[in-house]
Amino acid sequence: MRVFEIILVIILTIRIINHSVRDQRLRDGLTLAAFGVMALHLGLEGYRWQMLPLYGIALGYTAFALWRLPARSESEPPSRGWGLTLGMLILLIGALLPPVLLPVPKTPAPGGPYPVGTLTVMLVDDSRREFYSDDPTEPRAIMVQVWYPAQTTGGKPAAWIDYADVFGPVMAQYLELPEYFLDHVRYSRSHAYTDAPPRESNAPLPVLLFSHGWNGFRAQNTYQMEELASYGYVVLAPEHTYGSIVTLFPDGQVAYNNPQAMPYDDDLSDEEFRPIANRLIQQWSGDLSFILDVLGNNQLEGTLGELSAQLDLTRVGVLGHSTGGGAIVDFCARDPRCAAGLGMDTYMKPVSDKVIAQGLSQPFLFMFSETWPSESNTLLFDALYTNQAGPGAVLSIAGTAHYDFSDLPAFSPLAHRLGLKGPLNGGRVLEIIRTYSVGFFDEYLRGNKPGPLPEYPEVEFSKKQ
Repeated sequence: MRVFEIILVIILTIRIINHSVRDQRLRDGLTLAAFGVMALHLGLEGYRWQMLPLYGIALGYTAFALWRLPARSESEPPSRGWGLTLGMLILLIGALLPPVLLPVPKTPAPGGPYPVGTLTVMLVDDSRREFYSDDPTEPRAIMVQVWYPAQTTGGKPAAWIDYADVFGPVMAQYLELPEYFLDHVRYSRSHAYTDAPPRESNAPLPVLLFSHGWNGFRAQNTYQMEELASYGYVVLAPEHTYGSIVTLFPDGQVAYNNPQAMPYDDDLSDEEFRPIANRLIQQWSGDLSFILDVLGNNQLEGTLGELSAQLDLTRVGVLGHSTGGGAIVDFCARDPRCAAGLGMDTYMKPVSDKVIAQGLSQPFLFMFSETWPSESNTLLFDALYTNQAGPGAVLSIAGTAHYDFSDLPAFSPLAHRLGLKGPLNGGRVLEIIRTYSVGFFDEYLRGNKPGPLPEYPEVEFSKKQ
């Protein structure tokens, strides 16, 4: 809960306890204080529907005090006893459940030595057509978010997602929740600072590209992007237009997910589905290649221009989740600039038989949740991994589900009950993923042999011999 929300609860608790105290002035003062704090909360922190029961209690006390005002005498009212107090305390506890169980989302702070800056840019690739829009002649346009090591923190932390008013209802509908259910994500802040000055580095900085999953979005792994940036990586995450859940462009144009871009594989045979899905991930891997082309042309301005001058494009790593994991496999098979890859619950069906047969020459770490691998996906992955020419490793995390790789584990104690994650504690999940992510890229992009990693009994880890 936020500061004024906590203060409001404290005042209401004291006010309830004072049902049994013969001090009308104190009661009135507490009622006035509760109303004032609620007003400050609404004005400074902002309304959210989870607080409605607490608003109701505060307004109820205010209305009762105003109703009694004309008839108030100098004599103190009689004590009401502890029955009413106990009943109101039970009511207060019930009113506390929505804001406690559905708090304003907050991801864990990054653990590296550097502050983190972030920026978002729109890039247009005139060499490729947007074949998932209503106008197949328009060029491919993508929004890209960048996280990077900054000089200092300063100002207000960036929003977790900067188009929350559009994103919230769409994501709630996708999760089969009421449209208003995620309205409060508009108040969620990240640990990065918008357009913070980049840290001046004595050595060029390695580059990482992140590819989100089908119906995902560029900020879905903010905890991981900020962690890597805090250790000196520059991370760029495109929002794959028409494959993301929703994309908002600077001119206000909204591009929603196009379900025809990758129909559910249950509705089609593998022979029908895989070419459609492969076309999608080729477009996504094309997005990754295009970003590297832009970074290498030395024509960028502003903060991104300053950053591009410090990048080492010979040390490029990629990471992806689900369908994005398939996209980075395709990218590394096609683009020689890929030096290392990390796939999280990699969706293999979109990957072509040709890529699976030739395998990957770059070092690759594949992370899997406990519930993700299906039989058909596992067979395709096993074939790819058998043909892996470069160093390979596989990691599985017990007690996790598909969305555990995203920010969702940090969102609510109810995430597991809502089917958004596995039973393993969310903070523990993110700690494991961050530790192995930094260790893997440090080893293969920086040449730093990792020391002993913490022992996680939930983790099963094996390396390809």
